[in-house]
Amino acid sequence: MTPDKIYLVGFMAAGKTTVARALAARLGWRAEDVDELIEAREHRTVADIFARQGEPYFRTVEREILRLLLPLRHTVVATGGGTFMDPDNRAAIVLDGMSVWLDVPLDVVIDRLPADGRRPLATDRARLEQLFATRQLAYAQAHVRVDARASGPEEIVDRILEALA
Repeated sequence: MTPDKIYLVGFMAAGKTTVARALAARLGWRAEDVDELIEAREHRTVADIFARQGEPYFRTVEREILRLLLPLRHTVVATGGGTFMDPDNRAAIVLDGMSVWLDVPLDVVIDRLPADGRRPLATDRARLEQLFATRQLAYAQAHVRVDARASGPEEIVDRILEALA
């Protein structure tokens, strides 16, 4: 299968943004990042949106941004960690392009997470573990699963391209 659009899904700190840029560069496509587009539209950080207006508001904006990306082709989209949890988002992604789960174990995620509050859903360890377990079930519905635990972005790009070949 030769898709004309690839969505990277996975938990926070899985490397979706970095891999999206590397994959897009390799393919000669554009890269888009849902969280970055939300921050640009809202003129503030994801953490600030969560703190001031809450997760439901953030998820509404996330759905709107995803809908704006649907017409684009030859694009690699780095989704937010929770984007694929929403059944409507997941259905739109699965129909629109190839979904690739960047699978990273929780201990690696924890090592990668900055301690600066930029990840509002990562502030409580028990909640983070529960969120991780819950989201795995949704991510498993992606078209392709790629082990992204210890590889650099270029190796992960190679794995994605092999899986799609």
